Amino acid sequence: MRGRGDLTALVGSRICHDLVGPMGAIGNGIELLGLTGATDGPEMALIAESVADANARLRFFRVAYGAAAPGQNMGRAEITATLAAVSRRGRVSFLWGAEGDQPRDEVRVVFLTLQCLESALPHGGEVQVTREAGGWTVTAESPRLGIVPALRDSLLDPRRRVEVGPAQVQFALLPEALSALGRKLVLTLAPERITLRF
Repeated sequence: MRGRGDLTALVGSRICHDLVGPMGAIGNGIELLGLTGATDGPEMALIAESVADANARLRFFRVAYGAAAPGQNMGRAEITATLAAVSRRGRVSFLWGAEGDQPRDEVRVVFLTLQCLESALPHGGEVQVTREAGGWTVTAESPRLGIVPALRDSLLDPRRRVEVGPAQVQFALLPEALSALGRKLVLTLAPERITLRF
């Protein structure tokens, strides 16, 4: 029988899978209209930008909330393209410093971590991801950080339960994903920097 975490990931995969096709079709339709010159004007530009943003988020969510098969890898080009697309019009820039292909289940944990840090950067900032032999380091920098203490504490102590809304679901899923990898999170907080290691 599957655990709650497995079912959550399968639900995420199903939703993203079912939405990727229609969103891609809309994007293709806009491109075809562009060939006829029918996409001139700010209205169609706004639609095209919105479709691009939605596709970028779907690609990101598919990794962060979807299922990862055992032994499945994710290529660096796909990872960096996904993060570049999400960063393009967002207030947070994601910089990927790890070389080569990476295990998808580990990339999933990194993406959940990125979402946690994104919520701590309400005024924007930069998030850098690196990997060394000892594990992953994810560092967020911003002149104004806004991490909620209860959410921060829930990451450091998985036994601590905290109520989360839809915008904070990543805080509930990250400890479970780390536990599945046998990893523990170490958080360092400075006035303009948050560093997470696992």
